[in-house]
Amino acid sequence: MRCWWGASSPEYVAYHDDEWGRPVRDSRALYEKLCLEAFQSGLSWITILRKRESFRAAFAGFDPAVVAEFGDEDVARLMADAGIVRNRAKIEAAIVNARAALTVDLGELLWSFAPPARPRPTDRASVPALTDESTAMAKELKRRGFKFVGPTTAYALMQACGLVDDHIEGCCVPAA
Repeated sequence: MRCWWGASSPEYVAYHDDEWGRPVRDSRALYEKLCLEAFQSGLSWITILRKRESFRAAFAGFDPAVVAEFGDEDVARLMADAGIVRNRAKIEAAIVNARAALTVDLGELLWSFAPPARPRPTDRASVPALTDESTAMAKELKRRGFKFVGPTTAYALMQACGLVDDHIEGCCVPAA
């Protein structure tokens, strides 16, 4: 058995089984996930998964040191790149967030908001969209200059990076 969303396409199966909810502590990987969650806002996650390799190519492998140096010409290049989500606010946020990411230990910062372990949710209705911890994380990220990271995006990031385990009880993915 998989979580309700994890079996609808090959991309979802691979993401669900091999990545989602697995602990991520590496700053570069966390920066990538932060960017992708922000790009997903208002869209289907499958859209982001299908464009992920294009995102990686467009954003220099999500190397914050490289992306932090992006300027107006890069924004124009990204806005013309049909392989990614061409949303100026999200593109500019990825650049601002790269600069902010260079000023902190992103792993230490994000993991400081991990709540105590709790039982897995019993069903879809038991999975929150945001929590007190994700609200606090979003507030702290904004205080540190990050953009496009509200409480719901922060919670999706927490799920994706294993700060919380929201695989449904009985899911084939073992607990982290």
